[in-house]
Formats: sequence, C-alpha cells, structure tokens
Amino acid sequence: MNELMAMTDQVLTDERTVKYSVARRFIIKLGIIAHGYGPSAARLESYLKQVTEALGYGGHFHSTRSEIIYAFWKDDKMDQIVHMEAVEKGSFNMAKLARVGEVVEAVVGGGMTLDDAYDILMEIDELPNPWGPFAKAVSFLFIGVGFAGLMSGNILDIVIAGTLAILVYGNVHVAHQYGGRVLELLPFSSAYTIGIITAVIKIFMPEINVSVIVLAAIISIIPGFSVSAGIVEIVSNHVVSGSENLISGVIYLLKQFFGAWFGLATIGFLFPGDPVPGAVSESLGLWLFLPLLFIGLGIAYQSLIRDFPWVMLCCLISYLGVIFGNTFEIQYLGTLVGAITATVYGNLWARKFNRPTSIVLVPAITVMVSGSVGFQGLMIAATEESSRGFDQFLQMFIVALVISAGLLIANTIVRPKVTL
Repeated sequence: MNELMAMTDQVLTDERTVKYSVARRFIIKLGIIAHGYGPSAARLESYLKQVTEALGYGGHFHSTRSEIIYAFWKDDKMDQIVHMEAVEKGSFNMAKLARVGEVVEAVVGGGMTLDDAYDILMEIDELPNPWGPFAKAVSFLFIGVGFAGLMSGNILDIVIAGTLAILVYGNVHVAHQYGGRVLELLPFSSAYTIGIITAVIKIFMPEINVSVIVLAAIISIIPGFSVSAGIVEIVSNHVVSGSENLISGVIYLLKQFFGAWFGLATIGFLFPGDPVPGAVSESLGLWLFLPLLFIGLGIAYQSLIRDFPWVMLCCLISYLGVIFGNTFEIQYLGTLVGAITATVYGNLWARKFNRPTSIVLVPAITVMVSGSVGFQGLMIAATEESSRGFDQFLQMFIVALVISAGLLIANTIVRPKVTL
C-alpha cells in the first residue's frame, strides 16, 4: 500500500515537473515573440509576470533592447531556473501583437493547452501581414502628404513630399530584403537621396520649402517614437532598456540628418547660388490631412481592420488634446494634455475589449513624437542659425519628457490593465 502511494506521488510529481517545463518554454517563447512586436520593457515584464503567476508559478523578468532574462520558480523563490535569450528589436506589428494577446487569454482562461498555444505562437511569426507592400507604400504616401499639409506646406510641397515618400518606402523595402550593410545604411541613404532630389527640384521651383519636403518625405522612418519611448523607460526606472532605445534613436536621427544635409550640399556645391527661401502657406485644410495621417499610421503599424476605428479615434483624441492644451499658450501644455487624453482612452479601451493597449496608444503617441522636432533643429543648425537650431534639437528631449509625464499622470487617473 505504501509502495502504491509512493508511486502515485511520484507520478503526480513528474506530471507537475513536465507541466512546469512546458509552462517555462511557453513563457520564454511568448517573451521572444512579443518583444519583436513593439511593447515597452515595462509592459513586457509586467505581462510575462502576470501570465506566469496565472499559470501557478513565480517569475521575474528583465527586458532590454537586445536580451530578455527569465527567472522561474515553483514553490521556493530561492530555487530558481534562470534563462537568458538574445533578441532583436523588431518593428511594430499590432495585428500580430493582438493575436499573441488572444492566445494568452485563451491559455489563462483554460480554453487552450500550453502545447497548442506554443505551436500557435510559432505560427504567428510566420503569418502574412494584414497590409502588404502596396498598402505599406500607400501608408508612406498618406503620412508624407498628411504631415506636409499639417506643416502648412504649399500644394507643390505636399505633392512632392508624397511622391518622395513612396521613393523612401522603395528604399526601405529593398533594405529589408537585403539586410546587412544595406539596412544599416538605410537612414543615411534614404535622406541623402531625398536631399539631392529636393535640391534639384529647388533649382527649377524656387517657391518650394526644402525643409517641409525633406522632413515630410522621411517622417515615416524618423525614430521619434524610439527617442520618446527611451525617455519614458528611463523615467520608469528601466534605465538599461531606455538608454539603449534613446541612444539608438538619436544615432538613427543623426544618420538621417547627415544624409539630408550632404544631399543638399552636394547639389549646392555642383550648382552654387543664393538659396531662395521656401514659401510657407496657410494650411490647405487641417481636417483634410489629419485623416490621411491617421490612416497612414494605422497601416504602417499593421493595425487590423476591426481596430482601425479605435486607432483613428485615439489619434484624434490625442490631437484634440494637443490643440486644447495649446489654447492656454503655455509651452508644452498641449503635448502633456494630448499624452494624458490618449493614454486614458487607451487604458479604458484595453479594459473594455481586453486587448493590448499598444494597439491604439502607439499610433496616437506617434502623432506627438519628438523626432521631427529634433530633425528640424539639426537642419536649422546646419543651414541657418546654429544656436536656434540646437535649441530646437534639445526641445526633442523636453517633448519626450513631457510625453512620459503625461503617461504617468494618465496611468494614475486610470490604472492600466496589464497588457502588451
């Protein structure tokens, strides 16, 4: 009888050990997959901890731009299994992020086994994007046209910026196909090409605004969100991940600046002449260009069709918050109010629909990101007044700090659900 009880206990122990092993494998794969789709270090760490505890185990996690450290335990926290995984920072993909969230909810709710969930996670990474290359090119066009319109560019600026934005997408597509050095040169090569073409057009059409065209054409690949996200993570005490994102974003931005500057300078050297200031017109219609910008962002972040109305609404709420804050004529108040309203909306949306907050929040925050401010500052410093240009470049970091303050305040007003 004692032998039978001992055998039964051994079988139960073995089953629990196997389940523990399967759970660890699932969490490790979940972290790797989710990391590549854009959530911040804080969100990813909190999410992995919540899922691990929901499965009945303990866990502690540390995520950076290049690696994830996992620590698991069953009963005794002093008896941990530690796993370290090297990862690469991928691009935002809200469709796949949403799918990952659905799989996790099914596992935690008991509607899917860990083995089946692991297999589905493996399949998610291989799924085609909801928006293919043609749609992605259209998103670059919409973002370029929308941004040029919001910068009060004239009709020529808007048309040229949209056309060149498609050229930038072509460069991006080729770079990702070949990878390696071609991908590393992407920020410089894209900006250099746009700088040369814009400078040539300026010779024949002196009324165009070079700064508006160059910035609007490459705005889709300006790493403003990386800079802002880096500051937010540093403020949230995720110093390593935040510093990596911040430094990576600034270096990428500098590559773009030098590319655009050298492109303009190349034509200026070959065809010297007095620069003619570009014409700055009144906005041709704010409500015409805003939808284009929002739709472009939704496609660029691979948002699902069913999420599109909510994404656009969050972007609109964010922008209206900025406009409302700016009416008080207090510097940066508009950015603060925009970040607060967008985050409150995102948290409420995630609670109601039980979906990742990033789906609606990331595109909305992108509307306010500071990368364009930094790029404009560098261009001004190189071509006009250096002191004014560097002052504007430093504003990039202030805007990022204001956004992080808005996120913290909003998360105090409405506690965020732990999602990706």
